[in-house]
Amino acid sequence: MTQKKNRGDRRDGKWVKAPGLQTVMTALFPKRTDCEVYLHDTIDVTELLKYMEKKNEGKTEGKLTVFHCAITALARMVRERPMMNRFIQGYRIYERNEISLSFVAKRRFTDGTEESLMFMVPKDTDTVNEISAKIIGDVTEMRKSEHSTGGIDELLDKFAALPRPLLAASVRFIRYMDFWGVNPKFLTDGDPNYSTILVANLGSIKGPAVYHHLNNYGTNSIMVTLGTIHKEEILMDDGHKEIRDVIDIGATLDERIGDGFYFVRSLKLIKYIFAHPELLEKPLCEPSGYDYR
Repeated sequence: MTQKKNRGDRRDGKWVKAPGLQTVMTALFPKRTDCEVYLHDTIDVTELLKYMEKKNEGKTEGKLTVFHCAITALARMVRERPMMNRFIQGYRIYERNEISLSFVAKRRFTDGTEESLMFMVPKDTDTVNEISAKIIGDVTEMRKSEHSTGGIDELLDKFAALPRPLLAASVRFIRYMDFWGVNPKFLTDGDPNYSTILVANLGSIKGPAVYHHLNNYGTNSIMVTLGTIHKEEILMDDGHKEIRDVIDIGATLDERIGDGFYFVRSLKLIKYIFAHPELLEKPLCEPSGYDYR
């Protein structure tokens, strides 16, 4: 998405003139880790699993997963809720020029195996089909090698090889450039610390949806964790109880980008998408039709 750059804009975001309280908070609480708010909820995925079963019928590889659907739902939510695509840096509030999602993938599910940082920027015309194919393709390519083969992983390896004094000085200089928004693209492109949402799929390793901190470095303002699918008794809309398939979700957010009302509505939208998985077939630019009242 190409936008006209005005005074105060960064390469990766447009400067937003926010209300006085939000603006002052960026100076009173300059560290992202001092402004964390944590949301935790349980999402009914019964209808989503039925949808996936139909989509995967007859497939032996390239199957749609809950993680693919979650990434698509998160991208759709951000597309529909633009304040969720904001970040604070240099005492200013910015809105990103694009939606980006990142996650960490292990090369092998064994102790000591290296992890790789994955980064994707979905298009407005993308649906769950394109996003799923992109994730499968990227992860498959990454797992062909036991070690990093380029991108941000290789860059981090080079920094890690520096002598300690030089590493410390380099990091201080990079953080200075980060404050003013002048970090070169080779330092930020593909770095999860510069993504809209960083997702940890802990369910893939049979883990729970835990709290995960934000980082002061970079611009990432939302960290999402997904737990393991399990059975739970749910009170349905008509008052009866039913055993349903559910998944826990945790989200750590920078409270300076919005307020609790906006955050909770955004979470409700995600739950609505999971309850109506046919929405995943629509391009991200098409409204969900969710009634926010």
